[in-house]
Amino acid sequence: MSDSAQRKLSAVLDDREAVAGFSRLSVAVVITNPRAPDNPIVYVNEAFERSTGYSRAAVIGRNCRFLQGERTEKSDVDRIRAAVQAGRDVTVDILNYRASGEPFRNRLIIAPITDEDGAPVYFLGLQKEMRSGEAGEDDIDAHLGALRARVRDDLSMILANLGAPERRRSLDDPLHEIEALPRRLECLELAYEEMRLTDGQAGRAGIDIGALLSRVASTIAHHEGRPGVRFTAQVDQIEIGLEAAVRVALVASETLSNAFTHAFAGLDRGYVGFRVTRLGAGGLRMTVSDDGVGIPRNIDWPSAATRGGRLIASLLEGLDATINVARGAAGTVVLVDVPVDPQELDNKGD
Repeated sequence: MSDSAQRKLSAVLDDREAVAGFSRLSVAVVITNPRAPDNPIVYVNEAFERSTGYSRAAVIGRNCRFLQGERTEKSDVDRIRAAVQAGRDVTVDILNYRASGEPFRNRLIIAPITDEDGAPVYFLGLQKEMRSGEAGEDDIDAHLGALRARVRDDLSMILANLGAPERRRSLDDPLHEIEALPRRLECLELAYEEMRLTDGQAGRAGIDIGALLSRVASTIAHHEGRPGVRFTAQVDQIEIGLEAAVRVALVASETLSNAFTHAFAGLDRGYVGFRVTRLGAGGLRMTVSDDGVGIPRNIDWPSAATRGGRLIASLLEGLDATINVARGAAGTVVLVDVPVDPQELDNKGD
């Protein structure tokens, strides 16, 4: 991983105003895959859908050029194409078109997310509609520039573990990428939103991981739950630093998604339980349990052969956490212990 990708996640929040722009209600975010044919979109956030009028389903797998129209300057398009081909950053004010056909002026920042050899594995695009009466252009440039640097570093932490293809999947399959990428990126958005709440409360230095994990779990249960499968959550209030909170949230997301997706193959009903408790010696214990078909005994989970498995291993290493997987007569119990000291927020690794 590059030096920039190794920055602590806590550094992402050095500029609080910039990070606030990654909220689902603000700057449009696009991720594209240059290793697939025609550099297709693999992720857009809600702000992109709202500003352009295009749904995620309508844009995934397509090149971003569909936003261009008859009055889009060719010179702007050429600058973007040259930057992408060279794997470098570029900022362009370009005339784009909404799904309705309405034109709008769009300040677009594109930045590569690179692997350890410096080759782009994804491109991050930030889009801000230029409206009259808003902050001056210098303020917008500073805001988007800071946001680009911080979000790129944070995404690198996630995407660095997802670059190699799974054994049975092709890297040239952008539709497969979209299955998991939004869920992972939305964990970042939820963490940033929780951070903004913390900023408004005097005397708080960390994030309520209980509130964050409750939202993460509820979101996954809503989107990935199925008829006949019950879900319960019991989460203690625990305050920890941002770096640990983001990593724990991503571990919870991967583990819960795995349970909903794989535990009930061939079954009509089942149960998923999620519990987070404060440990007496400091830190937390996260438990994800199900009464489904169970993980086959000849399969190691999490597995380094899958994107999710590599991501979990990297996250746990960054937390100095342990994971234990118990296979019962019915179902699986995943136990994660995170040695976080709430009194020493973000001091680990300093």
